[in-house]
Amino acid sequence: MLTPRRIYWPPINLVGPGSLKFFGEEVDKLGLKKALLVSDKVLSQNGIVKKVTDCLDQYGIAYSLFDDVKPNPTTTNVHQGFEQYQAEECDFIITVGGGSPQDTGSAIGILATNGGNIADYEGIGKSKNKSVPIVAISTTAGTAAEVTINYVITDEKRKLKMIMVDPNALPLIAVNDPELMLKKPKDLTAATGLDALTHAIEGYTANGAFELSDAIAYKSIELIGRYLVKAVENGMDLEARSGMGWGSYIAGLCYSNAGLGIVHSMAHQLGGEYDLPHGVANAMLLPYVMEFNMDACPEKFADIARALGADTTSLSIEEAAKRSVEVVREISAKVGIPPLCETAFRVEDVEKLAEQALNDACTGANKKAVTKEDLMAIYMKAYNDAKVATAVR
Repeated sequence: MLTPRRIYWPPINLVGPGSLKFFGEEVDKLGLKKALLVSDKVLSQNGIVKKVTDCLDQYGIAYSLFDDVKPNPTTTNVHQGFEQYQAEECDFIITVGGGSPQDTGSAIGILATNGGNIADYEGIGKSKNKSVPIVAISTTAGTAAEVTINYVITDEKRKLKMIMVDPNALPLIAVNDPELMLKKPKDLTAATGLDALTHAIEGYTANGAFELSDAIAYKSIELIGRYLVKAVENGMDLEARSGMGWGSYIAGLCYSNAGLGIVHSMAHQLGGEYDLPHGVANAMLLPYVMEFNMDACPEKFADIARALGADTTSLSIEEAAKRSVEVVREISAKVGIPPLCETAFRVEDVEKLAEQALNDACTGANKKAVTKEDLMAIYMKAYNDAKVATAVR
């Protein structure tokens, strides 16, 4: 409580069912003229982008659509979007989607005011100038990139995810409308939901955790524990989608200010090397990292078990902490997360992956100090345990 804090989140936040309809009014008030609308082909084709452009049309706000964003956006992808931003003489950015369009938009926004190559901004606080205004509209309950100072871009030459932690990239307006999340596929809902749970758990146990981040992380874990399985089972359940929307949103506020940990450090390498979806990579590694970190703050892991609905009244703190791992595994199994051994992961890559994870920007926030050997052991445990379980089935 004696440590001063600089807390970051967007100045304007529109959250809850139907909140999308208010964003055009907010943009109009700001006097912005033309947006680069950053999204992907799926959202263009399924009508989500049209819901956004209808709001813009209502206020006569011009836009140019860039919907070529890849699932794991690359440096080339970002520079293509930036070229369109310049050519179309845009003065702000609207991102529509999950983490990929959000991260791409953040990168374009930084290039628009700072120039250079996006790889110049890898790391913490590398830009000098604030991004152009960004309106970040989320369509998944997962990354919470619409409210954070972080963005991730893949360097395709190095097969490496570059982590940028930069307050200058913070969106001006965040929109989290669960009506845009209805009908999402089960596997996407599961992966993004477990990404959100990872954010909340890592934020709650991070070195940078503090009073506010603890309070909102706990609530996020509670909401995700209550609603994730329901949202996966019934994609039209608006209550479940709303619960997950809030859970994801506040987890983002938490980790953007408290930090993350080695689940993300390790998952970034799986995404960069094998193009594995980020939420799936997090979900595969989360229980193994929880086991590794548990003895550094067992009370917090006991809290996590309770937040996830486990009855811990007759358990010691250590037993309750272990129960948190069991509950996370149960949730992952219910929503169908595949094991690491069923991905493109190669044992011969493990040393390189561990070395890159050790140097990842998220590693420093991990509650427990780690070595390359620790990270290699976690990768291998996740791989071998899953392999044994698969063989038994």
